[in-house]
Amino acid sequence: MGSTGDKIKGMANEAAGNIKQAAGRMMDKPDLEAEGFAQERKGEAQQAVGKGKDAVKNVVDKV
Repeated sequence: MGSTGDKIKGMANEAAGNIKQAAGRMMDKPDLEAEGFAQERKGEAQQAVGKGKDAVKNVVDKV
């Protein structure tokens, strides 16, 4: 998958994680809140992978 795809999936996971966390807090469901937290972190990691791919591509393009 390309860097853009990683970033998009990462943003989607981050958004879904934030929604789950808020829903978990509102409904007093710590399991759902924890699941949202984990999904948000997964999204952040996916975005970091996409940014890393961009950085590598930029270095290769300069060479």
